[in-house]
Amino acid sequence: MAENQQVAQVTAPSLVGRAGGESSGGGSFGSIEIDTGSGFCHGVTRAIGKAEEELQQGQPLYCLGDIVHNSREVERLSQLGLVTIDHKEFSQLHDAKVLLRAHGEPPSTYSQAEQNHITVVDATCPVVLHLQDRIRREYESDPSHTRQIVIFGKRGHAEVLGLVGQTEGTAIVIEKPDEASQLDFQRDIALYSQTTKSLEGFRQIVEYIREHISPNATFTYADTICRQVANRMPHIREFAARHDVVLFVSGHKSSNGRVLFGECRTVNERSFLIDSPTEIEASFFDPFPHSIGICGATSTPKWLMELCRERVQEILKDVNISSAL
Repeated sequence: MAENQQVAQVTAPSLVGRAGGESSGGGSFGSIEIDTGSGFCHGVTRAIGKAEEELQQGQPLYCLGDIVHNSREVERLSQLGLVTIDHKEFSQLHDAKVLLRAHGEPPSTYSQAEQNHITVVDATCPVVLHLQDRIRREYESDPSHTRQIVIFGKRGHAEVLGLVGQTEGTAIVIEKPDEASQLDFQRDIALYSQTTKSLEGFRQIVEYIREHISPNATFTYADTICRQVANRMPHIREFAARHDVVLFVSGHKSSNGRVLFGECRTVNERSFLIDSPTEIEASFFDPFPHSIGICGATSTPKWLMELCRERVQEILKDVNISSAL
């Protein structure tokens, strides 16, 4: 069995599966697999580890924004004492300890912390920190600021706000390849990407700019997409394709979750996006599947996927009992 498989056998009722094969009543052919390639990325694991370590000291700890885009994990850490605050509350806080999550923050946040005597627990992902440094140096290397610094990312996303902050708010954010047409191709362009965006989208933007940039202007780009995240896309497609039904577990705020779920849907129309075990419906498994895959985003905890597997087993057990009556 492959390393990325955790399989539980379930007893199937006598129903015809999607693949067209007919099962025999009481046959033990169904399986549930949790994708061990899913779950927290290194940056999120590091941030949560820092939070848990600080909370063990028994002192108040605040987090600027949800530590991860998963409400269930936020609730778990809240029960341990982590208090989530927004930027307005942060500006009014004094003499406290605040954790900065993996997404990173703009320079203004650090200035505010120093002004308010706030102790910062910096859990910014190292990959994001490196990207912030590159963009800041790009900006500072052009004192006249004639070069357009362009970021492929989601407007308003915490990471993107932190990146734009390195340019004193002057960077141009484009969310989709077709927005590249809005750039001024008579001026120099330096292109970067939010770490969790798609490689394909980034490559499309690069090609578009190459085709349209003026001979009198320069174009440079840096592929700053995190490979730990990007490599999940082909993996998640392969995982979804080998199962009859896929449950994708993700918080509704997760941008990465929406992208990866979209990858599942491209290869398996019986893919369902759920936030918690309570959203799993018996109708997902009609017709009865030969195999069920459970996977998730970089913000999805393993323990939540395991709870979803337990819920699936309960539902399938009930279906099996009903079919025997």
